[in-house]
Amino acid sequence: MKEEIEKAVECMRSGGVLLYPTDTIWGLGCDASNDEAVQKILDIKNRGNKMGLILLVERDARINRHVHEVPAIAWDLMDVAKRPLTIVYPGGKGVSSKVMGDDGSVAIRMAKDVFCEKLIQQANVPIVSTSANISGQPAPKSFSDIGQVILDGVDYAVNLRRQETMLPQPSDIIKVALNGEIQVIR
Repeated sequence: MKEEIEKAVECMRSGGVLLYPTDTIWGLGCDASNDEAVQKILDIKNRGNKMGLILLVERDARINRHVHEVPAIAWDLMDVAKRPLTIVYPGGKGVSSKVMGDDGSVAIRMAKDVFCEKLIQQANVPIVSTSANISGQPAPKSFSDIGQVILDGVDYAVNLRRQETMLPQPSDIIKVALNGEIQVIR
């Protein structure tokens, strides 16, 4: 695992796009602060950036670093979540504007996967996490289901868990407002 993390970090530091197993499904990732790398992901997926992209972090402090003000309800939601949970926060900061929603919000999920946690720690940046498929197509159930266009578009494909079949279940997504209002998106 250590060697794969080193290769993945080097890929991201050089502005590359990564294909990697996440805590939910196979994903495309890059340094969330690198505009060109984020744009490359959008191009690979044939997707616009109006909706924004999900970021993976490994600890609370990184959430605080990339959100202007974290609504108190967000911490409660993370504590009670039974499945991977992405929270859309008002007012993102310190990341590419291409990962933020039109309203300036930022979607962040705390990774619950050893590989992802170590990758984020080593890279020391939030990592984009979006499904490894063309926009509008089904998420791949396994590495072997990933389309050739995706495989050809990435700069490095992590060589871990390629034989595993994942349930193609993306994270739950909840949008939170500063006043404590919540909106279930997915």
